[in-house]
Amino acid sequence: MSVVVLDNGAYTAKVGLATQDEPQVVPNCIMKAKSERRRAFVGNQIDECRDTSALYYILAFQRGYLLNWDTQKTVWDYIFSKEGIGCTLENRNIVITEPQMNFQSVQEAMLEMLFEEYRVAGMYKTTAADLAAFNYVADSEERTTMQSLNCIIIDVGYSFTHIVPFVLGRRVLEGIRRIDVGGKALTNHLKELISYRHLNVMDESHVVNQIKEDVCFVAEDFKDMMSVHHNEAKRQQVAVEYVLPDFTTVKRGYIRVPGQPRDDEEQQQLVPLCNERFTVPEVLFNPSDIGISQVGIPEAVADSLKACPWEAHRELLLNILIVGGSSQFPGFLPRLKRDLRALVPDDLEVSLICPEDPVRYAWYGGREVATSPNFQEFIYKNEDYEEFGVHGLQQR
Repeated sequence: MSVVVLDNGAYTAKVGLATQDEPQVVPNCIMKAKSERRRAFVGNQIDECRDTSALYYILAFQRGYLLNWDTQKTVWDYIFSKEGIGCTLENRNIVITEPQMNFQSVQEAMLEMLFEEYRVAGMYKTTAADLAAFNYVADSEERTTMQSLNCIIIDVGYSFTHIVPFVLGRRVLEGIRRIDVGGKALTNHLKELISYRHLNVMDESHVVNQIKEDVCFVAEDFKDMMSVHHNEAKRQQVAVEYVLPDFTTVKRGYIRVPGQPRDDEEQQQLVPLCNERFTVPEVLFNPSDIGISQVGIPEAVADSLKACPWEAHRELLLNILIVGGSSQFPGFLPRLKRDLRALVPDDLEVSLICPEDPVRYAWYGGREVATSPNFQEFIYKNEDYEEFGVHGLQQR
């Protein structure tokens, strides 16, 4: 029986069989809509909802850790059903991800859930960064092996951003850095800005998330970009009007194209956006903008480097791999490279690698692990669980 690979993120779960080419990306939450009070939408069922205004999210993860097991079980039941990937977990092996430095109690609850409720044959639990590193090796043209890999993984997720260095194929635990900013904080910040300046969208997480994905970009030079307020030419480049969805004629919002109006555009609500487009993603580089007293991604990478052996620095900086959904803002890579360049020694080259699909990248790594010849050695089997319970995993 083929192995199930589940990259269980706080925003979406990427799931599929190791024999498949592509995973399904499923929202890892339960959603309730005002328009259909009686029904809860799980995973991709949200596509059936006609009116997603004031969508209410019940998330399995809180502050980046899996705490709401009832919600998680509902989502997993959906994933491992006919509607989801079309097979159950019973007597199958599973590769599953967890956050960096996960709490012992959460790890134990996950083991219990998988073995007792879903009756898996065995499980291999790892982190998304480990799988991304494994995929990076599998992808590389040079004959790199996992044992000789030196790289830094930057995972810009939903709740956190993690910087994880690997030296000779192993995570350098004292080099891992976490910044408490991810996609969720950015969406919330944009919600506050629009609500304060234009109209109240505090209940519209779903719509504001789409606005963020559609219009936001990272400014290469933030100070220069802020001149939009007194430079008319620059303002015209940046300012856009966003047409909000009304869920009857417009199902999803879009940027209005001047001179090319769509049907009924005059009747729709517009939100003018200017500096919000780049001040929101700026939080990844300056978390203090929203009152989080932490450094941004470039400084965290430079700090993480200090915890790694100096012999590896050159190679680490040449292999910086960026994954996670919130790394997809236009301009993110050039800005990160520019800021990092200023923080590391001049004689070391900085090279950033961003895969075509940073969201599914770790899942592809899980598929590589599950189909590797020595996969059986990694698995914590049902028999081990029966004998040692949750404590057996710590000894491995």
